[in-house]
Order: sequence, then structure tokens, then C-alpha cells
Amino acid sequence: MAGHDGYSDFFYASQDGLRLHARLYGAGNPGLPVVCLPGLTRNARDFHELALHLATDPEKPRRIICFDYRGRGRSEYDPNWQNYNVGMEAADILAGLDALGIDQGGFIGTSRGGLIIHLLAAMRPALIKAVVLNDIGPVIEPAGLALIRSYLENSPSPTDFVDAIRIQKAVHGEAFPALTEVDWQRFVHAIYRNEDGRPVVDFDPALINTVLAMDLSQPLSDLWPQFATLCAIPMLAIRGANSRLLSVATIEEMRMRHPGLETITVKGQGHAPFLETGALPEKIADFISSVDA
Repeated sequence: MAGHDGYSDFFYASQDGLRLHARLYGAGNPGLPVVCLPGLTRNARDFHELALHLATDPEKPRRIICFDYRGRGRSEYDPNWQNYNVGMEAADILAGLDALGIDQGGFIGTSRGGLIIHLLAAMRPALIKAVVLNDIGPVIEPAGLALIRSYLENSPSPTDFVDAIRIQKAVHGEAFPALTEVDWQRFVHAIYRNEDGRPVVDFDPALINTVLAMDLSQPLSDLWPQFATLCAIPMLAIRGANSRLLSVATIEEMRMRHPGLETITVKGQGHAPFLETGALPEKIADFISSVDA
């Protein structure tokens, strides 16, 4: 049964015994379920508005599953930070889907979530029936990754949620001029948990070690071989017009390798576009419905 916010909490065990969490929307709804996978330090709350939209669609209401990776949101922290990697996280997603009895679905991946989708396609090809990649592709631009590392390494701790908005605007405001004050408020309540009125980042601080350990002076590995396994699957790629992580050149190469690729460029947003803004919820719903006709 859904809670008062339109979802229920689901807990399950990883293969190595961690207690992991997902949000479930629209339990019992028919049609192709949709699995939402967030970015590196983000959590299931990122997808709340989009999940409500998809789960309550008057024509095709769907079952939506939004995961918290290990060390994020309401999932247990891993005592070994080196387990915070996309291979382990992909295995955790498979464990959660198995526990829910889901053997196929549409997948929406923001940033790191999109990388995990690439691995899932190689690990269990029959699982994925449609893909939405939010500002991510097989090639990650080093400059964008360096920017992420910089603000994770140097981000101050806010004193309250007003201060949190100020901090996030200072970091992301130039890349996201399209956001409204309501968008910024929703954003900070997604990335911080509330501890007696004080915002606290909702991930294991040790997660930052995974970014600090990267040698950005060396070329980054790409995922073109894994992308090839997705080329027969309907795909929508969303890119923030101001993104520094996903380049226009990569989008064009994706289009060449996947002739059926649909694309959306979101003006006034960077990495990664907020999927609940503008016409994106309707466009994503239409895309999923076209696959599940």
C-alpha cells in the first residue's frame, strides 16, 4: 500500500548482506514497470515527481521502482568504500528486481544510473525493454568529471535549508538558469536529509573516495561495447544544453550507432536536467508508452 506521499518503502538484502532500499510507486499498476536509477551521490527522491506522474497517468498508470544505491538515501552504508562501484551497484539492482519479481522493464538512468544501465544490458539483456539516458552516454568528458570532483571535495556544510539553496545556486546556478525557486527548494530537499532542521548530505562521505581515486590525467574508459548491446532497444537520450559531462559529439556518435535514438536537449540546464521540469514528464511518459503499446 502506498504511503501518504504516494509511495511505499521496500527493503531487501544485497548479495553481501547489506540492507538496501527502494521506493515503490503505483504497486499493482499494469504495463511495463519503470526502474529509476539516480546519479553518483543522489537517491530515490530525485525521481519523486516524475514517478508520481508516471504512476498516476490516466491512460497508462505504471509501477515505478526508484532505487537508493548502497551508501545513499535509506540504504545501508558499506564499510568498504571500494564496493561503491557500478559493477556492485548493478548487481544490487538485479537483486532488488529479483526480490520484486520483475524480469523486464523500462529503465531511466541519470548520470551514474545510465552507466549502470549499460552494465545491466550486458549482464541480463532480456531485462531492458526501453532506456532513457539522462545526460549520460558511453563517453564521459574529463572536464565534467573534474567539476563534479571539485564541488564534492570542497562543498561546505549548510546551516539550514536556506543556506543549502544559496550553496547550490553558487555551484550550479550558472549551468541552470532555467530553474525556479521552487525547483531549487525541491532540489536541496532531495540531496540533503533533514536532521533537526539542519541539512546533511544523504550519502556516505566515504563515497567521495571513489572520485578522488580517479586519475583524470589519463584517458577515461568508454562504454561503446556495452552501448552496442543497447542499440536494438528503444532509447531516449536527454542532454542538458549546458552539460559539461555529455558532449554534443558523443550524442551524435550515439545517433550514428543507434539509428532509432530519440534525443531531447533541455535549454537552461546542465548536468543533469531535472526530469520533473517543463514538458519532460510528458515526453518520457509518451516514450515509454510508445514502447509498451
